[in-house]
Amino acid sequence: QVQLVESGGGLVQVGGSLRLSCAALGGTFSIYTMGWFRQAPGKEREFVAFVAWSGSLTYYGDSVKGRFTISRDNAKSTVYLQMNSLKPEDTAVYYCAAARYITSRNLYDYEYWGQGTQVTVSS
Repeated sequence: QVQLVESGGGLVQVGGSLRLSCAALGGTFSIYTMGWFRQAPGKEREFVAFVAWSGSLTYYGDSVKGRFTISRDNAKSTVYLQMNSLKPEDTAVYYCAAARYITSRNLYDYEYWGQGTQVTVSS
């Protein structure tokens, strides 16, 4: 069993930056692909990015490519999402998730989820 705890959300102005963190408790962190997803009110949960177990493979959704960077520190069992050049459309609850032995953009492939952290970008 893996428990995921996100932090770092908040209110930021357009063009600003935020760094989200997700700490994993329990399990063997290094075997999991870690992903970030987001969900805005009235919309479906959307893939943002994933990083494979070694950290060498990353993938981004089209809407965040070039602005967001995902990374992980296996020694700290933590995954990060650096968000730059934020836009109002980035406003959402951001969730981290863990998937074993697979790299995927599909939320249904992820076994464990955090509780989410709110990111609000004001104009």
